[in-house]
Amino acid sequence: MAALIDAIDIKRKMYFEFENAPYYCLDVEISTPTARGGQTLVRLKMRNLLTRAVFDKTFKASDKFKEPDLETVEASYLYSDNDGSHFMDQESFETISLASEKVGDALDFLLEGVIVKLDKFNGNPIGLQLPEKVELAVTYTEPGVRGNTASGAVTKHAKLETGIEIRVPFFIEEGEKIKVYTETREFAGRA
Repeated sequence: MAALIDAIDIKRKMYFEFENAPYYCLDVEISTPTARGGQTLVRLKMRNLLTRAVFDKTFKASDKFKEPDLETVEASYLYSDNDGSHFMDQESFETISLASEKVGDALDFLLEGVIVKLDKFNGNPIGLQLPEKVELAVTYTEPGVRGNTASGAVTKHAKLETGIEIRVPFFIEEGEKIKVYTETREFAGRA
């Protein structure tokens, strides 16, 4: 039997189950009344891990939540097709498939063999966590021209091997491998 968590004990970055769905706590606000007999309320900003929806909800301090049956496994990206994206579990070597809406724009950073973390709820895959940075090759960028540095921001557009376009420093050339932050989609350095 999973342990129960009081609403008052929920902290930022905690996972909990509400209405048979796993949630991730983004922020907590506790309001304690000054009048006697008033109830302490806990306002949670939470993300539904199945739908990715974010919303605020207020609970009584004594409300209880189950601990979700969440598991995170390492998997390598194999390929994507009309059925979704396919990954190989690094321990059991089974193929795990995720629907396109669960992968979202993560495909902008996925190359064959990239290791990601897959989240499972009750044994079923529900989403993935990308590494902080990924290495991608530059497939197209304008050549750097001397004298383009007057603006101070010495960047130019570059198209990467997955199709994503980002801004890179002036000195980056076609064919180079670079590191990109997956959260901000910004240049992180040469690979």
